[in-house]
Amino acid sequence: MSEILLRAEDIYANYGDFQAVQGASFEIRKGEIISIIGTNGAGKSTLMKAIGGTLAPKSGKVFYKDTEITGMPTHKLVDLGMSQVPEGGRVFARMTVMDNLVMGSYTPRARKHKDNALERVYDLFPVLKEKANQVSGSLSGGQRQMVAIGRALMSEPELVCFDEISLGLAPTVIKDIYTKIRQINKEGMTIILVEQDVKRSLKTSDRSYVMLKGKVVLSGKSSELAEEDVKKAYFGL
Repeated sequence: MSEILLRAEDIYANYGDFQAVQGASFEIRKGEIISIIGTNGAGKSTLMKAIGGTLAPKSGKVFYKDTEITGMPTHKLVDLGMSQVPEGGRVFARMTVMDNLVMGSYTPRARKHKDNALERVYDLFPVLKEKANQVSGSLSGGQRQMVAIGRALMSEPELVCFDEISLGLAPTVIKDIYTKIRQINKEGMTIILVEQDVKRSLKTSDRSYVMLKGKVVLSGKSSELAEEDVKKAYFGL
């Protein structure tokens, strides 16, 4: 068995008085792809914010390589080897594609290999090289998502969390992006997929966690989870 890279234990997270995550736990081993599945409002993205440093959990603990990182700021997590691709393909709209990508290599560790990392991103998404000097806000939704992914990869992470990457994109674009995700996983990167798309998530991932109303209600190997069980957990039937 591979080592556990990230472990979240009994996480509770609030938005004001609203308890969005209620005792959620999961783990991911080095080299795995796991999916965290649930409807809109299930608590998936909030859980990722709680482990990724953008929202302090009310209680619970997060460990990265057996070191507790609960509440650690995002920039320190990036330096440790964690990176996130936020929902909606967010980019610095007034900056060029290349400048957006270079922003991802701001840590001292990543800065040393900036040029090699940039070429790797261009190999993965050739269209970004073609549009390197174009303002990112003028790109299509799919291309902006590629920029967001490329920027995350520029930090040379070991673990990347993809939050709702298929949201609002055309099926052909989604298929291409998922192909790239499997490619970077085969190259050794560990991946968390946060998705509403059940079938695609189960097909892509090694293991899955289904969330409902802030709780993990079902988990297991993706290939072994029965479709009916996933449907009941997903909709709370």
